[in-house]
Amino acid sequence: MSSQLNAASRSVFPKGPSFTLEDFSSRDYIVKEFIEALSDSTISNRRSILGPASGNQPFDPKPLIRTFEHAQRRLGELSGDLEIKENELSAAVRRAEAQHSQNLNTLGKKLKQAIESFQQLDTSLHTTGLPGGELTGATGNMAVETGRKLEELDRQRRRALDAHFLLECWDGVSNRGEITLLENLRRSGSGEAKVRSAHIARQLLRISQRLDPMNWNESGRGGNEPHKNGHIAPRGNATDGTNEFRWNTREIIEKFSETLEKDLLKQFDDFYRKANFEGMKDCATVLQDFNGGASVVALFVNQHQFFIDRSQLVTEEVGGDPESWETLADPDAEASGVEPSLQSLIDEVRVIVQEESAIIKRAFPNYEQVLGKFLQRVFQQSIQQRLEMVLEKANSVSSLAFLRSLQSSRSSISILVDELKTHGLTEHPETISSQTSLILDQQLEDLFVPYFVGSSYIEREKRTLEELYTSLLFKFTTFHSRRKKATTTFMASLSKSGSELLTSAREAYISRLESSELSSTQKRVLLQVAGLKESNDLAKPNDIIFTEEDGQPSITYVKRMLKWLAEAVGRGLELSVNSETPKDMLTLLNLLLSLMGEGYLEVCLDSALEAASAQESGKAEPDFAYLPAVRDSISIANLMVMCINTLLIPLAAGSVTTRRDMEKKTNLTIVRIEEKINSIEQKVIDTTLMWVNKILSGQKKNDFRPKEGDNTAWLEKLQTPICASLCAFLTRVHGIAIKSLPVSGTNLRQLLTEIALGTRILLLEHFKRFIVNGPGGLMVTKDMTQYADLLKSWDIDDQIKGPSGMLDVLLEVGSLFVIGPEALRERIRGPGGATSGRPGNNAGTSTGRGGPGGTGAEAGLSAQDVRAYVSRREDSNTPAMQHMLNVS
Repeated sequence: MSSQLNAASRSVFPKGPSFTLEDFSSRDYIVKEFIEALSDSTISNRRSILGPASGNQPFDPKPLIRTFEHAQRRLGELSGDLEIKENELSAAVRRAEAQHSQNLNTLGKKLKQAIESFQQLDTSLHTTGLPGGELTGATGNMAVETGRKLEELDRQRRRALDAHFLLECWDGVSNRGEITLLENLRRSGSGEAKVRSAHIARQLLRISQRLDPMNWNESGRGGNEPHKNGHIAPRGNATDGTNEFRWNTREIIEKFSETLEKDLLKQFDDFYRKANFEGMKDCATVLQDFNGGASVVALFVNQHQFFIDRSQLVTEEVGGDPESWETLADPDAEASGVEPSLQSLIDEVRVIVQEESAIIKRAFPNYEQVLGKFLQRVFQQSIQQRLEMVLEKANSVSSLAFLRSLQSSRSSISILVDELKTHGLTEHPETISSQTSLILDQQLEDLFVPYFVGSSYIEREKRTLEELYTSLLFKFTTFHSRRKKATTTFMASLSKSGSELLTSAREAYISRLESSELSSTQKRVLLQVAGLKESNDLAKPNDIIFTEEDGQPSITYVKRMLKWLAEAVGRGLELSVNSETPKDMLTLLNLLLSLMGEGYLEVCLDSALEAASAQESGKAEPDFAYLPAVRDSISIANLMVMCINTLLIPLAAGSVTTRRDMEKKTNLTIVRIEEKINSIEQKVIDTTLMWVNKILSGQKKNDFRPKEGDNTAWLEKLQTPICASLCAFLTRVHGIAIKSLPVSGTNLRQLLTEIALGTRILLLEHFKRFIVNGPGGLMVTKDMTQYADLLKSWDIDDQIKGPSGMLDVLLEVGSLFVIGPEALRERIRGPGGATSGRPGNNAGTSTGRGGPGGTGAEAGLSAQDVRAYVSRREDSNTPAMQHMLNVS
């Protein structure tokens, strides 16, 4: 029993949790987890006491309260301990800070004393002494002054020695004719001795020029003059009566200078072969000071192995694959790259210049000038000679091959120049100097200046395009130049005498090519572009097939022409070295407007206009075979204008005057083309309506007055024969127009609208001419319905074919021949006196252009028009009809 009570007491009053400061100093301490741990321990104890069979018992907060109270008391104790430790640590920090401040003060005083001591020492070194004769601070100043005096004395001594040596040399030259001292100095072998001998030689020349002027007189330098070396020459005044030997000091010194220069050049060459750059620089420095260094630079450049090897290769002819040259001359083929030998030279130059620039910087004191001379020699000799040979070869192939080679060569050499600039050359890896960059740019420009003098380049481009365009349009031009202005169909004029015409024209064309200075390759290419097979025997030309398409405009041809033009423009922009781009664009625009606009488009339209005019006679049904040419001409005009507006005119923006001139010329050409297209479409409309009128004129007088025995047969017919013929013709016209004119734009819709309105006018006038009886009225209604349905099926203006549109009047006219007197009276008495009375008809007014034949927006018939149609009814003389007409 007591054990159970003890167990119960342990369960009811569990022992509180135990923790210390270390539990809260841990890095893993989290407040939430700490609280949960307190609660979890209390809850687990409670569950163990109640057991699983206790069920849902009311929550007892006492264990939790006691646990948290115990924890709170323990936390209070720990907080007190923590405060004590914090106070102890704060006191220790204050003591450490005070000690640190004291140490800083002590060190500051020591530093200040050291600075004062240093200043006193520095002052003592620069002072001249103190009163009373003490020289406390004079030691340093005296040492400096002594050093300066010693240096000055050394310089004076050296100058005196140099002057003494110079006088000895001059004495030997002027009195004994020898220069032994300088020879010994030169042969000493050291670079410093050679530099000194060069300086003294230059000074001797100046002394000779002042003290021995007779030897510097050009008139006294012959080989037999009395003052020649070893000859007796007068000296002093001519009256002293003495003669003595006089040496030619100028000649002696110049011979020594030549010997010294040759020696230095030989030594420089030996150093170069041994890759002794320091020795090269010593020699170059002496020669630069001696004579400006021109000789050593010339030696370095002329004796370079690159120029020796290239001088042997420059005489080689330009080879290359024959197929590559053929491709280069083909305007439809993609241009190939640079000629292989020129590209090989460019690649070699790139390597040589980069390597030699490092050598030049180490071997010459004035390395930028030497590099400039080297680059000039590379470009002006090696690259220029090979470039001229390549372009000469390309020019012998064709003018297009020349232009393409010029473009590829300049592009490759420009890349070479850019890569050399990027490398830096003597400044590598730093940025290239501005002087060297300017030299590279100048050399690049000088290479191509001869090909861009004046307008020579754009004239060559123009001639090339003219030759290609003329050849491409050869068959087209041949046909249209011989076109007969006869009253025949367009296709017949194309096919008539085609082979004879083209054969004779081909002979004339080939004869013109043979008489020109074109190369054989270019002649062959032009014949291929013209679609002519080259014949080895001109007396027996190959057979030529001449088709109808040769006289028609070709969009494919135009795309080729514009592609050639775009290539020329791009080439001109890449090669242009001046500001003549607007003028060049004007030149190309004039060429395009002349050959494509006037010589191609307008010729096509003139031919179509003549064919359309030839069909106005009305002797045969118009076939409109010339309309596809109009469609293609419109497409070609759009392509040409797009090319001009997006390619040529924007590039002329630099000159406002030139740009305006280009826009004006383009607009004039487009206006002429549009006028001719409008004239052709008007011819189509006139010819169509003329034939419609001719078909309607075949209507028999009794077609709408069938006899009583024929009523059944008439009723079974859907339309009269004339109606069937007219609908078939209009359907053919509509189909040809859709196929032959561009669907985009308004040309097709306006054309069909005009034809529909014209047909409406003719039909309204047509039915005023026939007497119609009862059964005939039904036929009129059927015919009118056929006409209206056909015209409404076209893509014309909605106000024409829509509800209450102008075509609805055809149905209204048909109904006038079948309705009774009462209905007619209502038609005549409609609102405002109009016949229809339907909204939108504006009854009481004539239709647009006066009466039913008008083309205005009104669709209704006036009372006068209704009376005119009713008077053609066979029953119009009956009392009922007369009464209706009179009363109305």
